Amino acid sequence: MNNKIIVAGVCGSLREGSYTRMALNIALMGAKDAGAEINLIDLREYDLPLMDGRRDDETFPEDVFKLRDEVQKSDGIILGTPEYHGGYSGVLKNALDLMGFDEFQGKMIGLLGVSGGSMGATNSLNGLHTIGRALRAWVVPFHVSIASAFNEFDNEGNMKNRVLEQRVKNLGEKVTRFAYLHKIGKSEEFVEAWQGALINPGGERESEDK
Repeated sequence: MNNKIIVAGVCGSLREGSYTRMALNIALMGAKDAGAEINLIDLREYDLPLMDGRRDDETFPEDVFKLRDEVQKSDGIILGTPEYHGGYSGVLKNALDLMGFDEFQGKMIGLLGVSGGSMGATNSLNGLHTIGRALRAWVVPFHVSIASAFNEFDNEGNMKNRVLEQRVKNLGEKVTRFAYLHKIGKSEEFVEAWQGALINPGGERESEDK
C-alpha cells in the first residue's frame, strides 16, 4: 500500500486474560498482514468517566481526549466485545458514548464478538451494527462471533482451530482493504468488493479440526 492505513482495535473487556483481547490481537495481525499500521486500544488503560451527557467538557480526564484522538486518526476500527446477558459490554458502550461523529463518520468498522456460551455473540454484534449505522460509519459486511471461547484458545492466546483463526484474521484484512479503497477513492473497486463480501456471523463451524 502506498497510502498508510491505520487500523485500531478497541477492546471492550477489562478482564485479565480476556478472550476478547486475544481475538482482537489476532484480527489486528490480519490487518497488519494486509499492510495496515495497527493499534490496540485497551480500555483497561484509560481513565474514562461514565457518560453523563457532557460532550466537550474540559474537566473530562485527559484519557477521554486521548481515546478520541486515537480513534479519529484511524482509518478502520475493529470493535471487540464479550457478550454479557445478550448484549455488548458496558465498558465498550460507555467508551462509544464518549465519542461521536468526529471519530467514526465515514470510517470502516469491523465487529468481533466473544461468548462463553455455545450460541455465540450474535446479539452483541447486532447491537454494535446499529451503533455503527447511527455513527454514519461503514460497518463491514463480515463479522466474527466466537462461541465457547474458553475452548478456542491456548494459554498463550493462540487459537486452536486454524479455520476459525483465519476467519478472525480475515476480519482485520477486510477492514484494511475497505479502508484503503475508500481512502484512495477507488469507488468502483470498493463497491465491487463490498457487494462480494459474505455476510457471515462467524458462529458456525466450517471445520471441527483443531
